[in-house]
Amino acid sequence: QKDDSQRLLESFNYDEKEHTLTKSKAEPYTSKEEMVLEESESPLNSNVTAFALKAKVIYPINQKFRPLADGSSNPSLHENPKQAILPNQVMETSTSGSLGSLSQGDKEDCSSSTTIHSTTSDDRFQARAFLKVTSFPEVLTCESFDVKLCLCSLILKDLMLLETELRKEKYVMFSQVLKIHFTDFYHKKKITDDLFKKILLIQENDFEELQKQLDCRLQNTEMSGAHNSEYQTLEDLERKEREYSEHVIDNMEAFWKQTDKAQQAFLDQSKCSSAKATKIMMDLTEKMIAVESLLSDSQDLQAMDIQERLFNWELMVKMIDSLKSYIPEECKCRLNIVSNILDNLTVKNNLSVRQKEELLTDLHKAFWEQLAHFSNECVQQSKDLILKRLECRTKKREEFKQRQKAEQGSLLSKTFHNEDVHDFLKAYHDLLERHRQAQWELEEEDDCESTEAVADLYKELYSKASHALAELVTELFLQTLPVVTGLSVRECELLKEEWQENLVPQLEKWETHRQRHWKLFQEQLLQEKKQWIKEYALSAVMQMHLSEKQEKIIQGVVSRLGCLNDESVNYILQKHRLLLCSVLRRLTLRRVGMAALARMRLSRKKSLLQELREQHTLQKGSSPCQDEDQWQLQKAVESHILEEEEKLEEETQQTHLEFHQQLVTEIQEALQFLQQHMEQVIGRTLLQHARWEAGKKSSDDGQDFKERLVEAAVESVYGTSNNINRLVQNYYQQLGKITEDYEGKKLQQLKSLQAERGERNRLRKKQENELALKEKQTKGLLNVSSTVHQRMVLQQKKVLAQFELQQQIRLESLKQKLLGLHHLETELENQLREAEQDFVSELAALARVPVAVKKQPSKRSKPAGEKTNSKRKTFQSPESADKDDSQENTQQPPGLSSGLCR
Repeated sequence: QKDDSQRLLESFNYDEKEHTLTKSKAEPYTSKEEMVLEESESPLNSNVTAFALKAKVIYPINQKFRPLADGSSNPSLHENPKQAILPNQVMETSTSGSLGSLSQGDKEDCSSSTTIHSTTSDDRFQARAFLKVTSFPEVLTCESFDVKLCLCSLILKDLMLLETELRKEKYVMFSQVLKIHFTDFYHKKKITDDLFKKILLIQENDFEELQKQLDCRLQNTEMSGAHNSEYQTLEDLERKEREYSEHVIDNMEAFWKQTDKAQQAFLDQSKCSSAKATKIMMDLTEKMIAVESLLSDSQDLQAMDIQERLFNWELMVKMIDSLKSYIPEECKCRLNIVSNILDNLTVKNNLSVRQKEELLTDLHKAFWEQLAHFSNECVQQSKDLILKRLECRTKKREEFKQRQKAEQGSLLSKTFHNEDVHDFLKAYHDLLERHRQAQWELEEEDDCESTEAVADLYKELYSKASHALAELVTELFLQTLPVVTGLSVRECELLKEEWQENLVPQLEKWETHRQRHWKLFQEQLLQEKKQWIKEYALSAVMQMHLSEKQEKIIQGVVSRLGCLNDESVNYILQKHRLLLCSVLRRLTLRRVGMAALARMRLSRKKSLLQELREQHTLQKGSSPCQDEDQWQLQKAVESHILEEEEKLEEETQQTHLEFHQQLVTEIQEALQFLQQHMEQVIGRTLLQHARWEAGKKSSDDGQDFKERLVEAAVESVYGTSNNINRLVQNYYQQLGKITEDYEGKKLQQLKSLQAERGERNRLRKKQENELALKEKQTKGLLNVSSTVHQRMVLQQKKVLAQFELQQQIRLESLKQKLLGLHHLETELENQLREAEQDFVSELAALARVPVAVKKQPSKRSKPAGEKTNSKRKTFQSPESADKDDSQENTQQPPGLSSGLCR
């Protein structure tokens, strides 16, 4: 007869690992093909290597029959001890618990569990459904495979909730700021009571409609692609996060359009002056910048707290998983010691091999049933416990929200004046911050209490299960063995005492192993924290760079306009700063969410590799190498781990690059929205400035006096047709002379500017040639001392520097050209104005019209003419502006003279 007791123990070792997993309702999402693939990834039996190490012999992994100590062969050692898969049992890939599965033979076998990376496995992982949880206590009842995914999904949920709260807070603050301004105008009797109420009602309805549209779109996104409301996949989660970000950016764009619309409607209704309107918009923009600053600081702190909460959650979940493993490990220890005692009885011929196998089989079955009962009780009672605690949490949260709503309503009902706006913003924000902090502390306290309650439950169930196992062993020694072996009761009691004595050191050894495993887990968590801090710092640098670049762009745009006054320029810069703060704040939150998604995507492979490291570290510490073979085996394991680390690092970089490219795309889309909105803001500002300039010019043109002069000259009997025609011809000649002088001066100035530009280009090329010569001299040293990447960066900087220099030279040249032409235009306009005034004076004297003509100041006494005419240069080229001015001034007198000649 073959001794299959070892096979029974091996089978139990695997069975108890399988049965400690909870039943999964996500099984419908696991196809038959996935089961086959996971079976192919299951580890080889660790006891093979353990036996080989004890025997001081290393056998090939793929050898089917392995010699035993007595020279016989036992093919059952190589057979897969995996039991039949239970209907609802989740199959989970795990790394082998020994060093043998990491030998060279395993590395050649692509189906080994140590080969972590697999394209098919990646696809299955992306599409694998995991439980959709709404709070941390629910994670305590999840299977170990889903824990990391569930925790990260909770982080994404918290980030979404934080964004929603801050967005609503911004809506309320802006509405209140507008209301305070409206109230100030209403008290000053600048708007009526009906108009005041109408404006407020319109703004409230518009913002409510904006929020409803966003909620509807988010709800559609949440419902799309949901096969089962209780489960979700990583692929669906990434898609929802991407669509959610798009909806929020669109809502942000709609919000700022609505704010501009509200401001413009208010200014139109109040009929205030242009200067007053600019001041009001500046004031509103300043206050909204203060709001964005408050929200940004709050968001940064909350995001860091959310990330820290994830690490605390992982520690609590790890503690619960450790408690779950108590009974399975104790089962294994008890069964191993019983097997050793029965082996001794078999050697002494007190027990036959068949009897020993039957006893072990019965005990194995009893232990299995007890373990299954323990697992089911843990799952069921913990779920009931968590359900009760979640009900209590929901009630507390509702009561807390009612109190918060009452406090917010009390603050909003107070009356604030225009000078108290900043006090209101700070008071309202501090109130919401206290509410968020209180809610946060309430949830953390409940999470800790739930974890402690589940831990106490598991300890209680462990105590009962341990007692039941001890009763089974006592029954075996005191009732079964005396009948089967014929030993006396006293001898069986001694065997039981021997079993108890051997059990204590085994459990102590396992406890030491568990403590070391816990320490390694804490070290891994610390490394993840450091990596997260590094990523956060890099993100802050990128955000600062983006902000500085956008500020530089808008300042360049404003500086090229050149026609706006300081108030309008400051308004444009502040408006851009406000929109940029809003965009960057949203993108910062999106980056944190992408980091969580990347962690979810890499969680499976990181967990497998970490388990591999831990097992190797623990094995290395517990059994030091005593011969060359064991040393070679450990070297092979370390080499394999390094290889897997390199693969994981490569995939990590690839995943981060993919998310980074997605983030860059979203940044470009958001900046496109920012650019379009700023184009509209600048356009409205230019239009307002043009209207102001046009109104100012029309008031100074004296058009009414010219019309009265025409009527008086026509009716006068002193002015004849010949006299008037002679005056007009003289005026034409004077205009022609002025225009000819202007064209000559303009041509001369353009030639002078072209010569100066050519000279600057010649000097610049000379400098570039000198720099190129120096670079050639140092090129050999650079090739030796620098990497390819460094040379590419230097070349990129060089090209960018040349481009910026050429652009700056071109802009300076255009500015000088514009300044010179502007001076000539001002001189031309003053000469034309003097000629027109002389003509009007002579005409009035000829017709003997008793109307006084007010002489306009000349170019020497009115330099403000430069400012008056500067608007046109923004919209036209200098040449076209010159042509238009000439045509205007040469065509105006015939209009006057035609009326006289009529």
